[in-house]
Amino acid sequence: MTNAIEKNESKQAKVVAVCISEKKGTIKHPVPEIQLKKQHGIVGDAHAGDWHRQVSMLGTESVERMRKVLPDIPVGAFAENILTEGIELYSLPIGTKFRIGEVLLELTQIGKECHAACAIRQQVGDCVMPREGVFTIVLEEGIVRGGDSIEIINDEK
Repeated sequence: MTNAIEKNESKQAKVVAVCISEKKGTIKHPVPEIQLKKQHGIVGDAHAGDWHRQVSMLGTESVERMRKVLPDIPVGAFAENILTEGIELYSLPIGTKFRIGEVLLELTQIGKECHAACAIRQQVGDCVMPREGVFTIVLEEGIVRGGDSIEIINDEK
C-alpha cells in the first residue's frame, strides 16, 4: 500500500484544527479539543451516533485550493471535524486506521453527496468535500487537539 504521508515527506501529518456543530445544517466552528467516544463519535457534535460517518476529516491542502477562489473560507466551513495537514486522506483505502494521540479511527467512506444548500457550492460552483473529505468511526476513544500528529496504522503482518 502506498503511504499517503510519503507523498508529502517534508511535512509530518498533523491535526490543524478540530471543529464541532451542535445542530445539523449549521457550519462547524473550531474548538480547543474534541472528545471522541467509541461507537459514538465526537461528544457534543450533531453528527455523532452509532453509524459509519461519526467523524469527518479534510486536508487543509483541499481547503487551500478552494481559498484561491473564495479566500475567506473559515475553518469548519466544509463540515470537517478534523482539519489535517501533510496527508492525502482521499487516496487511502477504506479500512485505513489513523492514530491521533490515544484515539484510533477507521476510514469508512470517501466523499459524500454535497447538500444542495451548501453555501460554498452556491458561491463557487464547486465543493471539495464530496471528493476529498473522508469519514471515520471511533475504535479507541480519547481527546484530539490541533497540533496532534497523525499516524497511519498498518495492520499487515
